[in-house]
Amino acid sequence: MLASLLLSFTDYRIVNTPKFIGLANYIRLFDGTDPYFYNSLWVTLKYVILRVPLGLVFSFMAAFLLNMQFIRGKSVFRTIFYLPSIVPAVASSMIWLWLFSPDLGLFNSVLEALNLPTLNWLYSEQTVVPSIVLMSLWGMGSTIIIFLAGLQGVPRSLYEAATVDGAGALRKFQHITIPMMTPIIFFNLIMGSIGAFQVFTEALIMTQGGPNNASLFYNYYIYRQAFQFGEMGQASAIAWILFIIILLVTVIFFRTSKSWVFYESEV
Repeated sequence: MLASLLLSFTDYRIVNTPKFIGLANYIRLFDGTDPYFYNSLWVTLKYVILRVPLGLVFSFMAAFLLNMQFIRGKSVFRTIFYLPSIVPAVASSMIWLWLFSPDLGLFNSVLEALNLPTLNWLYSEQTVVPSIVLMSLWGMGSTIIIFLAGLQGVPRSLYEAATVDGAGALRKFQHITIPMMTPIIFFNLIMGSIGAFQVFTEALIMTQGGPNNASLFYNYYIYRQAFQFGEMGQASAIAWILFIIILLVTVIFFRTSKSWVFYESEV
């Protein structure tokens, strides 16, 4: 990290000796000289805004269903939900490339069978980011397992006491399950946000930042500057800006968590 920080203040293109240029790399990014910097920030922010809430809701609801007593074959469903998370990202990307194919893909075949309009998925500026968000939900197995472990740790005595008081399923969910799960939700919020800011493989394998830079995620932008254009000094500056952004977001989450995260030890 220290080497990266030092390189961010240099003009370093691999083939030449690093030359100290002060804050020039940072000024060039923020003054708009390189328009792809703000474009990649905006694309990544859109992905984070869509991916993090949807991922939390999807994972929590999946874990909640898997934790219900009347569900049979839960071990099979748990395996099905977890398996995609251990599939290599490159293999997942190749599978989803076929699913998203406008001509031969499964999704458009289903839409056609239902007489619904088809989509260009990864090949449209409007749908490429939502498509990658949809794909990311497929690999939420680890988050589901963490939620499931948290749900199984909620004391049964709380539900039994609520039943005696006449509380229904909705009130138990609202006043017992959600408050008791807030530390787990907070943990997954932090980890999910950090992971979303660093999305990379999908852009590299599936879109190469296209169409028209609509999926130019921040990490892919760093990769492009460093390993395609050889701008190692500027790439280091871009990486440090991402580090600061993630740090600020994490601090904001921690500061606001006091108002909504419940810890048993605080009682």
